[in-house]
Amino acid sequence: MHPNAVMLLAVALLGNLMLPFISAQNAGFVKSPMSETKLTGDTFELYCDVVGNPTPEIQWWYAEINRADSFKQLWDGARKRRVSINTAYGTNGVSVLGITRLTLEDSGTYECRASNDPRRNDLRQNPAITWIRAQATISVLQKPKISASDQTILSADSSSKPVTLQCNLTTAHTPYQESFWMKNGKEISNTRTEQRNTVYRITKPRADDSGEYMCVYTFDMAPNANATIEVKAKPDITGHKRSENKNEGENAMMYCKSVGYPHPTWTWRKVDGTSYTDIDNSTGRFFITNRDNYTELNILNLDITTDPGIYECNATNVIGNTAETTILRVRSHLAPLWPFLGVLAEIIILVVIIVVYEKRKRPDDIIDDDEPVGPMKTNSTNNHKDKNIRQRNTK
Repeated sequence: MHPNAVMLLAVALLGNLMLPFISAQNAGFVKSPMSETKLTGDTFELYCDVVGNPTPEIQWWYAEINRADSFKQLWDGARKRRVSINTAYGTNGVSVLGITRLTLEDSGTYECRASNDPRRNDLRQNPAITWIRAQATISVLQKPKISASDQTILSADSSSKPVTLQCNLTTAHTPYQESFWMKNGKEISNTRTEQRNTVYRITKPRADDSGEYMCVYTFDMAPNANATIEVKAKPDITGHKRSENKNEGENAMMYCKSVGYPHPTWTWRKVDGTSYTDIDNSTGRFFITNRDNYTELNILNLDITTDPGIYECNATNVIGNTAETTILRVRSHLAPLWPFLGVLAEIIILVVIIVVYEKRKRPDDIIDDDEPVGPMKTNSTNNHKDKNIRQRNTK
């Protein structure tokens, strides 16, 4: 064999032997858990994202504060089912550790461990060598005590009395800074104060003022603490389509939107006099989409015989319900041609009238082209002219 061929074969064999080692990749963290401070009763989640070839295995471990030498592995459903571990393996390994209803005993060091070393589960190996680790410290503090007013139900009467919401910070284990109010997750402007007893007033309450109100207290060395006060009201539909005009075969869209809290349950039905038919998504042509205080009904491929009519949206919550109607009109697919067909019909009728009129004219009114237009001159007259001419010549 040629020496160069032997060399090429050796290089190829060596490459094949080295391929697994070249393509293999040790485990490494893409995202590691972050330390947090929480209050009792809260929830926390820790994220761990690792990469490697093959995809690394992920585990979660826990050690109490100041006891880093006594880690114990965490399992899904531990601590009376307050612990949840969700892990997915693909190109990367991703795991989320969550703990709900925190207690002071949940404080400690949480560790994400990852490894794709084939010897990682061999008890004779040192885990510190076969596993990589990322730690986060979770500090759980006693939640401050806040005294808050009870829930309020707004009257449907437009002349309802003003509503006052009140919170009082009674106990705090860390220095207090200030407080403010939020509605439906958004801060209400001009409500920040340094007083422990904070008040928010709704002078002229309407259904639009209902929602989830929250008084929030801030601290120097602890997370924010809050209390929630629900202001409830019957749904009030503030916008809807009064009518919808479509051609057969097209799609129709009707909607309703409302104010009021809690968010309503929406239903649609078609009204026929005193009876009605409930509408759902089971027919294949009717599609209902609901989002909090908004609902939408779409009808595909309109049928001119069955789809026209009155459609009603109904909003219902624990306080009451309200409804509004939309009239759906469906025209024939020839409807766009009706103006043209009307003009064409008028032209045809006019032409027919003209033809009939011409045929019914009297015969005396029709001139015969074969008859002379004026009276014929006789030869006698011509003779007289000739005579006169000759007489003038003789003179």
